[in-house]
Amino acid sequence: MPESDLDLLIDAARQAGEIALYHKAKGLEVEHKPDDAGPVTQADFAVDKALREALTAARPGYGWLSEETRDTPDRLGRNRVFIVDPIDGTRSFVNGETTWAHSLAVVEQGIVTQGVVYLPEMDLLYSAARTRGAFCNGEPLSVSAITDIHAARILATKPNMDPKHWRDAVPGFARSHRPSLAYRLCLVAQGKYDAMLTFRPSWEWDIAAGTLILSEAGATVTDRHGSTLRFNNALPQTAGVVAASDELHGQIAERLVYTG
Repeated sequence: MPESDLDLLIDAARQAGEIALYHKAKGLEVEHKPDDAGPVTQADFAVDKALREALTAARPGYGWLSEETRDTPDRLGRNRVFIVDPIDGTRSFVNGETTWAHSLAVVEQGIVTQGVVYLPEMDLLYSAARTRGAFCNGEPLSVSAITDIHAARILATKPNMDPKHWRDAVPGFARSHRPSLAYRLCLVAQGKYDAMLTFRPSWEWDIAAGTLILSEAGATVTDRHGSTLRFNNALPQTAGVVAASDELHGQIAERLVYTG
C-alpha cells in the first residue's frame, strides 16, 4: 500500500486510466443525465466503483465525494475527504478525443492537500502536494510570466466573454478552450496558457485537484468574487474559478463585475 496520500492517488489514477481505456476499446454505452447534465457511460461508473473501493479501503476514515456516486451527509463529518471526478470531459471521451482526464484529490478541513489529474491517452500525469510544488510527469511546473491582460492567452468558454461580466469592455486577451476543466487548470499551471476563467458554479470534483496543482505552480486561485476556495461544502460547488499569476489575477479581478 502506498505510504503517502499522493502516491495512493497516483496509483489509483493510473488504474482508472486502464479501466477507462478498456471500456472505450470494447465500445461505449452512452446515457444522458437528467436536466441536460451531459452524457455518462459504463466507463464512468466502472472507474468510479474501482476508485471508491481502492481509495476507501486504503483510507477507511476518509469521506467520499464523486460525480458518479450518490452524495450523503457522511462526508461532512470527516476530517479528510476524497473528491473525485472519474472521467472529466466525458463528451470528449465519447467523441474519441484525447482531452479527458481523471481528477482525484484529498481535502482536509476544506483545503486540498493532494491532487492528481491524469490524461491516459496523452500520458500526462499532473500532481501536487500542498507546499511541495506541482509536477507533470515528474517535471516541475510554473505559471507563465505574462502580466498584461491584453496580451494574455486565457482558457474560457464563450459565455464568459459576455459583456455583462466585465466593466467597460471585455479585455482584449486571446481566448481558447479545452473540454476538461481539470485539464484547463493544469495547462495554466504548466504555463501553456496564462489564466483560466469560469463564472458558472463549478462542481468541486471538477476543480479540487486542478486548483491545488495551479496554486503549487504559483498561481492565485479564487472564485469569481475573489474569495478563497473551500471544499467539501454541503452543496459541493464554488462560485466559479479565476486563476492566474498574482499580477494578472489582479488585473482580471479589477475588470470583473460583481454579481452578488
